[in-house]
Amino acid sequence: MRAGYVQLRPKFGKVKENIEKVKALLEPHEIHLVVLPELFTTGYAFLSREELEKYAEPLPGPTVEELCEFARRKNMYIAGGIAERDGDRIYNSSFLLGPNGYMGKYRKIHLFYEEKEIFDPGDLGFPVFETPDFKAGLLICFDWLFPEAARTIALKGAHIILHSANLVLPFCQDAMITRSIENRIFIITANRVGEEKRGDKEYAFTGMSQIVAPGGRLVLRDSPRREGVGFAKINLKEAEDKHITPENHIFEDRRREFYEL
Repeated sequence: MRAGYVQLRPKFGKVKENIEKVKALLEPHEIHLVVLPELFTTGYAFLSREELEKYAEPLPGPTVEELCEFARRKNMYIAGGIAERDGDRIYNSSFLLGPNGYMGKYRKIHLFYEEKEIFDPGDLGFPVFETPDFKAGLLICFDWLFPEAARTIALKGAHIILHSANLVLPFCQDAMITRSIENRIFIITANRVGEEKRGDKEYAFTGMSQIVAPGGRLVLRDSPRREGVGFAKINLKEAEDKHITPENHIFEDRRREFYEL
């Protein structure tokens, strides 16, 4: 299957414009599965919880409805990150949708830096979604630091992790290669590019969106600054073989009795 990402430079607060840009970038391509960055509709540098509330939406909601129509026409699965409102709580969330509509969501478990001041921590665990072609789990940005997150998804049988990100630290992409080695799983990281300066907030995003195959093979890595689409043909069956050698199965070789504190 063809799978890939959109590496985007969203304009802060321009939700409609950012969605239209995503669709325009994807329109020329025939891709079966695509990942969009974290908070791709709004941008990242919210100055307050009150400002965030203006942009948060239900999930599913208007963004998902619009992208479902696009996905149906393009026969495409799409994962991406938005600010989700649920009652008086706001989550940094990602969704998965496909040709047959909305499939589900993940709420970011590991909040980074000042996200803790404006977002509520995720409460849905690490769901895995099944399609006729693959099983996928969702992660968001700073989840990369926690090997338990990727391992949980892999143990649930996922072929691939769809990782929506706004990465700013220089080693995050390489860490996701390690997550792939540890779990023999595909990982697509969709990062954004550019800078955001608003009030006292200033972020420089590292780009380098990538596709990693089981065992840590780097299939594709983008540039730090380019805005556009990247994709490759991948065989998801590779993720079903969890052997490092004929004698070493990455899950069966665990010695869990020694991992307790």
